[in-house]
Amino acid sequence: MLTKLPFNVSCICLFSFLLFSMHLIQVDSVQRWMEELKLMTDCECMCILQSKPISIEDDAQSEFSLSSQHSTCDNLQLLLKRAWIISTELTRIVQKLEKNRWQRVHSMTVRVNCHVRSMISEYNTFTKNSWEEMHQYEQMLVEKCSELTTVTERCIQIEDEQILKSMKSCINDALTTVAQYFGQLIELALTHEIKNLVREIESSDNLYSAESATSNLFSLTQEGSHLCRIIAKEGGIVALFKICRQDSFRCLYPQTLRTLASVCCVEEGVEQLEKVDGILCLADILTDITHSQATHAEAAAVIAQITSPQLTCTQHLSSFLENMEEIVTALLKLCQEATCGEVFLLASAALANITFFDTMACEMLLQMEAVSVLITACCDREKVDSPYSRDQVVTILANMSVLDQCASEVIQANGVQILMEMLFEKPSSGSSPEVAACERVQQKAAVTLARLSRDPEVAHAAINLSCIPRLIELCRSPTERHNSDSVLVACLAALRRLAVMSPDGLQESDFQQLVKPRLVDSFLLCTNMEESFV
Repeated sequence: MLTKLPFNVSCICLFSFLLFSMHLIQVDSVQRWMEELKLMTDCECMCILQSKPISIEDDAQSEFSLSSQHSTCDNLQLLLKRAWIISTELTRIVQKLEKNRWQRVHSMTVRVNCHVRSMISEYNTFTKNSWEEMHQYEQMLVEKCSELTTVTERCIQIEDEQILKSMKSCINDALTTVAQYFGQLIELALTHEIKNLVREIESSDNLYSAESATSNLFSLTQEGSHLCRIIAKEGGIVALFKICRQDSFRCLYPQTLRTLASVCCVEEGVEQLEKVDGILCLADILTDITHSQATHAEAAAVIAQITSPQLTCTQHLSSFLENMEEIVTALLKLCQEATCGEVFLLASAALANITFFDTMACEMLLQMEAVSVLITACCDREKVDSPYSRDQVVTILANMSVLDQCASEVIQANGVQILMEMLFEKPSSGSSPEVAACERVQQKAAVTLARLSRDPEVAHAAINLSCIPRLIELCRSPTERHNSDSVLVACLAALRRLAVMSPDGLQESDFQQLVKPRLVDSFLLCTNMEESFV
């Protein structure tokens, strides 16, 4: 029986490789194979030549040739590609080791050794300035890889199972150390290159260089949250706001704001934004009517990102409260004037997050007649063109519905009809994100109706629009509610509120099963009904 390996496979799959592998999944499989082919064949050639790198001929420059023309972004992409291959090979070594495939363990260790040397050689070629700390990690990694290769070579010459079993711990220790040195080396390289890119943005004195550097930084933000953390840590937020504060770069504002929103997906980015007084800058951009709608939309995207309920640090944005009225006013105006669905989605998403951020925002929106603006927008299929947009609208209405004055506003804007329509929300495709959005729309529409039905006028309007039969259908039919328990609970609550106003509107069986019992009992009845259908 094999002893359990102490080596944790997940420690090989370090941050950068996980990030990059997510990117690779989105690439066509044939294209991915073509990209990896040269890296793989280089390794085989180097095995034959005893790990001596092959020089690149001037007349045979390939897609992966390393020249001085490589941008920082290109360098990082190439580094991540090589690193992803190495991490994959290390993971496979662990798998083969568990199965005592000693010959395969050794051959794959040789491959890793060659890949590591190639990666270091390539990186030093395009950086041309390997500094001391980097050089130390490179040397330690190469030495440990050589040690690992030597140990595995001895293993293929040993036949005694007990001796091989005892050598596993030695190989595990070596693999763990290789993974650690490897991760630290990649972290250093990423940090170094991002520093250079941020420095390039800060020193940009013309549109071309600023646009190029910002575009490269945005590309890196798409590789995952860890790179965003490094960007925030190394002054990326400061550099981007420097562009947003210069009138000469106004045409770059949309691109720069989009990059800011991406970096602020991590808390470190939000914290840096607060430190550089970024919220005031965003408020100035949103309230400046001379900016394009595209610029306003991207500023709204940053607001939506930094107020996301998923970020725990948003409650400490003291400067946001100081500028909240200006921001809310500008966002509502953007919803009203949006010329396309994307602009409306960004503006309404920001407003929806703000209503979670502070309850005072709901009172502001009520005074600004936001209910009428949002309900009117829902009637415009070009403006509110997806379940995602309706999700934002109904989120705002649900949060505002806790205010007593909201009911009259909804009645005046014919909002009950819109909420009723949202109970019929269906996806246009079978994609999981769209189905999830439809579930949220149905759930929040039911929650809003339940809250607003405190007012008899709203309750009677909902009853007259045949809301009770639809709620019963959603409770009894799992497919109608997209098999969502959260929709079921919300519909049961709304049905019970309306049943008080119109008990005659329910059949006896509906009343006995969906209204009279405890809510939890009705819930269990409906979920068991779902199981019987299966």
